[in-house]
Amino acid sequence: MELKHVNATVKTTATAFTGDVYMTPIVNGTGPSRMTVALVRFTPGARTNWHSHAVGQTLHVTEGVALVGTRDGTVVRARAGDTVICPPGEDHWHGATEDTFMSHLAMLEAEPAGGDPTTWLEPVTDEQYKTPHQAI
Repeated sequence: MELKHVNATVKTTATAFTGDVYMTPIVNGTGPSRMTVALVRFTPGARTNWHSHAVGQTLHVTEGVALVGTRDGTVVRARAGDTVICPPGEDHWHGATEDTFMSHLAMLEAEPAGGDPTTWLEPVTDEQYKTPHQAI
C-alpha cells in the first residue's frame, strides 16, 4: 500500500479552456495504474476546448449542471450525480452552463504505450456552446 498526498488546486491554462477552471489532481496515473482522476471546477460559462482521449473519458458531475457536446452537434445537460462516458477518440467538450458553477470528477486512462492521454484541439465557439441541449 502507498499513501499519496493530493496536489494543490491549480488554475488551468487558457490554451485548453475558456473561462476560469480549477483542477485538483486526485490520482496521477503513475505506477502500475494508468488511471488519472481530477476534480475540475468550472465557473459559469467556462468550458474546455474540443478534445479527445485515446482510451475515452468518464465524467461524474459532483455539483451544478454540466454541458457536454460532441461534433455531431449534440449537447447534453448532466446534473450532480450523473455520469457521462465519452468513447475513445470522440471529439467532445464539457463545461458549466452560463449561469451555474459546475464540478466533476474527470477520469481517464493513458494508453499502455504511455504518452499524453488527451489530444487538445480548438476552442468551442459561442455558437457551439449555446446549442440547445437535452437532459441525459
